[in-house]
Amino acid sequence: MQRTTLMKKDDRRSLRAWVLVDARGETLGRLASRIAKILMGKHKPYYTPHVDVGDYVVVINAKEIKVTGKKSEQKIYYHYSRYPGGLRSWTFSQMIERHPTKPLEEAVRNMLPKTVLGRRMLKKLKIYPGPEHPHQIQNPTPIRL
Repeated sequence: MQRTTLMKKDDRRSLRAWVLVDARGETLGRLASRIAKILMGKHKPYYTPHVDVGDYVVVINAKEIKVTGKKSEQKIYYHYSRYPGGLRSWTFSQMIERHPTKPLEEAVRNMLPKTVLGRRMLKKLKIYPGPEHPHQIQNPTPIRL
């Protein structure tokens, strides 16, 4: 009888890899879904839903990400301070100017599980607006998504 192999907490640290993704010219949603898949570890043969087996992802050139259609003017990001009159909103183009990494981070966060495990997975995502990043020592493998 064939049994399913499940990962344990102790086995996962030695199997983590570092992946480098260039976001230049990529579409926001498509890139975010592929990054979320890597963070969860669904691309690995030993994927286990209740254990964080995903890889670290370093994203460069996040300010050059694109959206299709009129989303740069029509897609709106909200922040509410929980005070009366504290609702703030920004369009995609305003958000890219102010916080170039925020749209991609929000898109990936919404595609991960809404649990403690999902928040742990999000900590493995490193996003940088330009081509420089401080993770050279980890020797990330560049991949094309």
